[in-house]
Amino acid sequence: MAANMYRVGDYVYFENSSSNPYLIRRIEELNKTANGNVEAKVVCLFRRRDISANLNTLADSNARDFEEESKQPSTSEQQKHQLKHRELFLSRQFESLPATHIRGKCNVTLLNETDVLTGYLEREDCFFYSLVFDPVQKTLLADQGEIRVGSKYQAEIPDKLAEVDLDSRVQEKLETKVWDPNNQLKDPQIDQFLVVARAVGTFARALDCSSSIRQPSLHMSAAAASRDITLFHAMDTLQKNGYDLAKAMSTLVPQGGPVLCRDEMEEWSASEAMLFEEALEKYGKDFNDIRQDFLPWKSLASVVQFYYMWKTTDRYIQQKRLKAAEADSNLNLVFSFSTKPNPNQIGAPGSKPGMNGATGYQKGLSCESCHTAQSQQWYSWGPPNMQCRLCSSCWIYWKKYGGLKTPTQLEGATRTGTDAPPRGHMTRQEVQGMSPFTSSAGRAKLLAKNRQTFILQTTKLTRIARRVCQDILQSRRAARRPYASINANAVKAECMIRLPKAAKSAMKNRTIPRPSLINIVKELAIQAPLKLKAPRGAPTPINRNQVNQPRSASALLGKRPFDNQAGGHSLSTNGRPFAMGMRAANQSVIKRQKVSQGDAPNPVVFVATKDTRALRKHLTQGEMRRAARKPHLPVRIKLPVPARPLPVPIIPSSTSEPIVLED
Repeated sequence: MAANMYRVGDYVYFENSSSNPYLIRRIEELNKTANGNVEAKVVCLFRRRDISANLNTLADSNARDFEEESKQPSTSEQQKHQLKHRELFLSRQFESLPATHIRGKCNVTLLNETDVLTGYLEREDCFFYSLVFDPVQKTLLADQGEIRVGSKYQAEIPDKLAEVDLDSRVQEKLETKVWDPNNQLKDPQIDQFLVVARAVGTFARALDCSSSIRQPSLHMSAAAASRDITLFHAMDTLQKNGYDLAKAMSTLVPQGGPVLCRDEMEEWSASEAMLFEEALEKYGKDFNDIRQDFLPWKSLASVVQFYYMWKTTDRYIQQKRLKAAEADSNLNLVFSFSTKPNPNQIGAPGSKPGMNGATGYQKGLSCESCHTAQSQQWYSWGPPNMQCRLCSSCWIYWKKYGGLKTPTQLEGATRTGTDAPPRGHMTRQEVQGMSPFTSSAGRAKLLAKNRQTFILQTTKLTRIARRVCQDILQSRRAARRPYASINANAVKAECMIRLPKAAKSAMKNRTIPRPSLINIVKELAIQAPLKLKAPRGAPTPINRNQVNQPRSASALLGKRPFDNQAGGHSLSTNGRPFAMGMRAANQSVIKRQKVSQGDAPNPVVFVATKDTRALRKHLTQGEMRRAARKPHLPVRIKLPVPARPLPVPIIPSSTSEPIVLED
């Protein structure tokens, strides 16, 4: 990869993780360390994904206000989704990062009313910001340094008066005259009066105790008296006295003594000046923060006036020379190379080929962003158990902008319509990844909530729509495909059309006979009698190598083991056949291994025996399907006529009803 050149002040991408999006930073300094590496001192900028949900809500409110004030054109939902990826939040946090982690340049601008938001989507690597984020206080504030561009910041210029029209405005109310160049005094007379004013100012500083301490020498007092504040006072005195030198002289030296005029340079102490220089080094020309954090007892006008007077002193020139020398010693530009392969790349050159280009990835998976199924290169994205991936173009978008082009299920959105790719049933790993019970933190968070019982009850119109629009709804098919969405609006609209026609013909209501509670209790008592406690024997481990027991028809239909004794029926002490969960006294207790759903790495597989497969041959294909769809119903198998035909009751382990073998 070719090298790129970066200078101080550039906005660049930094990569701190191979799977996370790039960090956006502004280079402030480039320093060379003792071991020869180059480090960049940068200003941090944050994305929406880096701040809390409450601050995101505040940012959304600010964005809506901006759209209303600037009258932005209407945008689609996808454009609004992508504009959130282009918004950044400035901060005053600094950090040092190695220059080898730079991955490219970008452009960040301050948002103003003249900008069109959709224009940022048309330009690559272009971002904007309007709010400042404080990582310590966790707050969002408006930037104080905004550029006031727009119609409401422009001056309203009145129409020009014609030559015959007279200006009827009262000039005294609009402005105040401070100097009249057409006065009766000559320039030498004015210069002489200004010299007298400086002399009076020097004499006044000699009489003032505080000024004599600050300017102990006559030279320093004369220099302070020659500043602009003394000249402005002298010229105001001439204007107020009608340019009469005698009256102006008496005004300079009243009865109480000479008038002392001091500006901000004399009012500020040496310690206050040092605080100002320290604040200026930290915040720059942000006078609001300088006053708030360092000089709260000063007014904002005083701070601004002191800054422009401080720039005329030797102290400012000395600091400027020191900064220039430091800038010469520091690096002005740096070259960055990036040849390291990305570990998120699926099917990288030199790797072992697997399914669909990557080991462990299923065939038929599409891009999570653009839903394409073809790409020159794929990248793994999201949790590993979700097996999500992105194409090459969407991966670059994810790294630069911190999001996907379209909202996905992982971002809280659902896919509907034709954009949704055809997906089969979710795998067991996907279900475990989405379940809150897979991690201990998810379990603790769920248990911390209040457990409240709730019920979902459908309305009458919804129940009527299920009957009227059965051909559109297809409830049986929807039950077999719970992941597919149902267009409820289309069903309701069709129901409103068909409902007047269906009201004329009487609908057949199916009456479901509901037995009484007494009958239900009796039926349950018959099906599930009381369990008898049998003495426990030695635990027998389930291991094919340790225990070699002959297998019989104890695994019929997968999870339906039963006991079949040749000598007759297995009966309990009360004369009834053994129900589910009961065992004879001579049966050994077998402790089955309990496999946790979250800890099991692979699905549990049940292998049928030869006897089970032989019994299944007596079932037709239709009977097998019905048994799979309704596992709670008993299965009847017709066997060949034995030598002693005798119906054998079979006790299943998963249901409470017996399975009877008939001739």
